[in-house]
Amino acid sequence: MVEWLQTLSRGIHRLNESVGRSVSWLNTALVILVCFDVITRYLFSDTSAWIMELEWHLFALIFLLGAGYALRHDRHVRVDLFYADFSPRDQALVNLLGAVIFLIPWSALVIYTSYEYALISYRIGETSPDPGGLPARYVIKFAITAGGLLLLLQGVASLIDSAMILGGYREPEPPAAEDLKKENL
Repeated sequence: MVEWLQTLSRGIHRLNESVGRSVSWLNTALVILVCFDVITRYLFSDTSAWIMELEWHLFALIFLLGAGYALRHDRHVRVDLFYADFSPRDQALVNLLGAVIFLIPWSALVIYTSYEYALISYRIGETSPDPGGLPARYVIKFAITAGGLLLLLQGVASLIDSAMILGGYREPEPPAAEDLKKENL
């Protein structure tokens, strides 16, 4: 059972790593699109609704699909008032409780509600309300569901990792090199 759980956790980590690295390229596309929009707006006094909508769609995809990746690398928002000074076992306990009490239920709620929201959008063939806007608005709405699913999966992996540390089946990972540099500043 322990080996199966560790294999599951590693698979989830690989999935979020792959999605996160792929989604990171959307940052480049977003910067290029914003530069294009600024140039056309200020030099040619022209812009299009689809460009502005695509900008926020790309930003939403980066945020939503990158959330699991951020959690995987411990780059999410957390109040480190006490956590940073905890032992690795105490940190694992906090992570386990946080996943069970907050992260997994919240992610499940987001998946459930956003799926219904996106499905309704798909069924009615929702498009942008703006003339010249993007079609198929349901695609970005389904991204909410996909992001919630990736976050839920990463929460499960975090729960497994924390349980393995608390159960003595695994040693806590040492901080990344960049974290050690920050601590020494």
